[in-house]
Amino acid sequence: MSLHWIDLTIFIVYLAAMLGVGFYFMKRNQSDDDYYVGGRGMSAGHIGFSVVATDVGGGFSIGLGGLGFLMGLSGTWMLFTGLIGAWLSAVILIPKVYPIARKHNFLSFPDALKHHYNLKVAKIAGLISLIGYIGFTSSQILAGAKLASATFPAVSITDAVIIMGVIAVIYTVLGGIKAVIYTDTVQWILLLSGLIFIGIPLGYSAIGGWENIQTNLPSSYTSLTNLSASDIINWFITIVPIWFVGMTLYQRIYACKDEKTAKKAWKVAGFFEWPFMAFMGVLLGLFAKVAFEQGMFTQLGYAPGSEMDPELGLPLFLREILPIGLMGLMLSAYFSAIMSTADSCLMAASGNLTNDILENKKERDSKKQIRFSQWITLAIGVLAILLATMMNEVLELMLYSYAFMVSGLLVPVLGMLFLKKPSAKAALVAMIGGGLTTLSLLIMEIKLPWDLDANIVGISVSLISFLMVQRIDNSHSLKR
Repeated sequence: MSLHWIDLTIFIVYLAAMLGVGFYFMKRNQSDDDYYVGGRGMSAGHIGFSVVATDVGGGFSIGLGGLGFLMGLSGTWMLFTGLIGAWLSAVILIPKVYPIARKHNFLSFPDALKHHYNLKVAKIAGLISLIGYIGFTSSQILAGAKLASATFPAVSITDAVIIMGVIAVIYTVLGGIKAVIYTDTVQWILLLSGLIFIGIPLGYSAIGGWENIQTNLPSSYTSLTNLSASDIINWFITIVPIWFVGMTLYQRIYACKDEKTAKKAWKVAGFFEWPFMAFMGVLLGLFAKVAFEQGMFTQLGYAPGSEMDPELGLPLFLREILPIGLMGLMLSAYFSAIMSTADSCLMAASGNLTNDILENKKERDSKKQIRFSQWITLAIGVLAILLATMMNEVLELMLYSYAFMVSGLLVPVLGMLFLKKPSAKAALVAMIGGGLTTLSLLIMEIKLPWDLDANIVGISVSLISFLMVQRIDNSHSLKR
C-alpha cells in the first residue's frame, strides 16, 4: 500500500512548516540565552505543552499502544507516574532551582550541580547527560522510522530515518529551544487532534464498538487492576526520577518567565500525561488488539493466535483503517510525536556539550556564541542520525544511557535539594557507583527477584554510597 499523493502532500506541507519555524527563530535569536533557554520569558501554556510532548511524544507511539495491546486499560497507570513526577518536581524542584537559576543565568542541568557542589561534579554530570541524550535522540529517530515503515510500506526504514532526522536536526539547529518549544506545541496539538478526531472514533467504529471489545478480549483488558506490584514499582522508579534529572526539563524551567509560570507549566504537563494521553494511547492499542483477534492483520502475516510484537499493533491498525487524506494527517501526527522528543533531546545534548563540557565562555560575542552552538547541535544531530542507521543497537544504547542517567544523577540531585552542604565527593561516588551498578546488571542480564528493574539496585547503591561519604566528610569538617 503506497501513499496517495494527497497524503504525501499533507505530510510534505507539515515538514515544510516545521522547517519554517526554525528559519523564523534563527533571525530572532540574539544570544545563548535565546538559543538554549528561550530568552527566559516563555509562557506556561507553551512550556507545559512542550514538556508533555517531549515526555510522551516519542514513547507514545511505541509504549502506550504496546501496553494497550498487551494488557489493556491498566497500562494507563504507567503515565500516572508521569503525573506524580511532574507535580512532585513542581512542589520540590522548581522552588529550589528556579530562583538560583534566574540569579546566575543557568543554561543547563549541570549548572545547578556546579552551584551546589563543584565544577568536577558538573562536568561528569554533563558527560553522563550528553551520552544519554545522544542515545535518546538516535533511538527516537530509529523507533519512529520503524513505526512509520511498518505503517506505510512505501517509506523504507532508512528513508524514514533520513527524512525525520534531517528535518528535526535542521529546524533545531536553526531555531534553538524556541523553535523546539513552539513546534512541540504545534506537534502536540496535531497529535491530540489526530487521536481525538481521527484515530479513536475511526478505530472504535472499525472494530465494531464496545460489544466486540467484550466479545474478543478477556475482562482484564477493560479493568484498571490488571497489573502487579512490580509493574507499579518499576514504572515509578523508572519514570519519576527523570523529572528531577532530565536536561530537557531544566532547560524549560529556565525558559519560564517566573517561578509561578514554571509550576503552572508542570501541572499542565502532568494533567495532560494522565489521564489525557494515557487513556487515548492505551485505548488505541486495545482497539488494535481487538482488530488482531478479529483477523484484520491476517493478510499482513499476523493471523489470530500467532505471535506478534505488541508495539506493532497500533501502526498496523491505523494502516488498515485510515482512508486517503486522513492517512497523511496521521502520518504527520506520528512524525510529530517522535520529533517532539528527538528535537528536545538534541537541544539537551547540545547544551551539555557546549555549556558543561566545552564551557563556551561568555566573553564570546553573541553572534559567535550562537554560531558555535549551532555547529555543535548540527554535529550531534549528524551523529545521532548515523547511530540511528545502525539497526537495533541504538535501542540498547538508549536503555543503557537512560539507566546510567537516572541511577547516577538522582541521588546527587536529592542531596542538592535537601542538604545545606552536600559533599562533592559524595556526589561523585554516587554518580559513578549508581550508574555503573545499573549498567553492569543490564549488560550481564542479571534478573532481579519479582522482575524488578535494575534501576532500583543502582539507585540504592548510589544512595548508600552518597550517605556514607557525606557522613565521612561531615565528620572531617567537625574535626577541623
